[in-house]
Amino acid sequence: MTVAERSTNEAHPVVSDFIARGYHVFEAGVDPAAAGDLLAKIRDLRTFDADLFLSEAQFDADPQYIGVNPAPGRNLLERFEADLAFVENDPAIVAALEALLGEDYEILLKKLICGVPSSVVPDWLKARIAGNPVNNLGAYVKAPFRDITYFYGIDFHQDLIDYKDREADFITLYIYLHDVGTHDAPLFLLEDSHRLGGTLFPHALTKKGDGWLYRDGRGHEVQTRQHLLTGTTGYAAMWHACTLHGTQPDAADNERLSLRYLIARRPGVAAPGMDAVNATLLGPLSLEATRQDLDARGAAQIKANSVNEA
Repeated sequence: MTVAERSTNEAHPVVSDFIARGYHVFEAGVDPAAAGDLLAKIRDLRTFDADLFLSEAQFDADPQYIGVNPAPGRNLLERFEADLAFVENDPAIVAALEALLGEDYEILLKKLICGVPSSVVPDWLKARIAGNPVNNLGAYVKAPFRDITYFYGIDFHQDLIDYKDREADFITLYIYLHDVGTHDAPLFLLEDSHRLGGTLFPHALTKKGDGWLYRDGRGHEVQTRQHLLTGTTGYAAMWHACTLHGTQPDAADNERLSLRYLIARRPGVAAPGMDAVNATLLGPLSLEATRQDLDARGAAQIKANSVNEA
């Protein structure tokens, strides 16, 4: 890469946005018609209702907390590779990814995320998970339906949470497949939270003004501004692996369906944009331990949830 190319990458708006606030929103989003077409195909295959869930007796007979998320060979999006070109080949998204991660970036993971509406979550399950910091419902969903990740709210977290010992050399790209308003479990994102680098989940947050005071346990703190990610079909945003974000339970009558990508620089490939961002962080880029909310089985052992106060 020439000096001129390196300067161009570092000057790209996504790089300056990541440095300044830890995320970037694509003003034009992605093709809403293509997003709507994909949504229709997904809804033709799956009904997002109470039939998704095991009964309480079925769950208690064989509780499984690990291995209940989408995986290769069990990922609904594998049926729709051709339909994802409206995201993966979008010129603005490709340019932003190349500016941050280099031209040979790789997709680590892509899956469908469902914010499950309160109206379909069984009462026994609501009682059991109340106050948990991470309500990933995969453990309670019938095995044939575990090709999607189902959430009923998740506390503020970094996407580094799933990658202990890995450097924060990747980003998250999120696409709404339909209009998402304030009652559709939109994401809350904390601007500037990336500045403290990697920190242990659950994170030390105190509500203050229109945002949160965030402490890293190492003597640093930052006052963050809370930003609500709402938008129309095709809304697209990306953020740093250390940027805090979360959702409240879905209060609408319908599910919230979104695409979630994790995209990284390839090992050994120059990524001056990401290097420029990470050079501004005060904390570590990787963690030996990323969370302390789960027991040895993978079940929640802490009752705490800041995002529900947002």
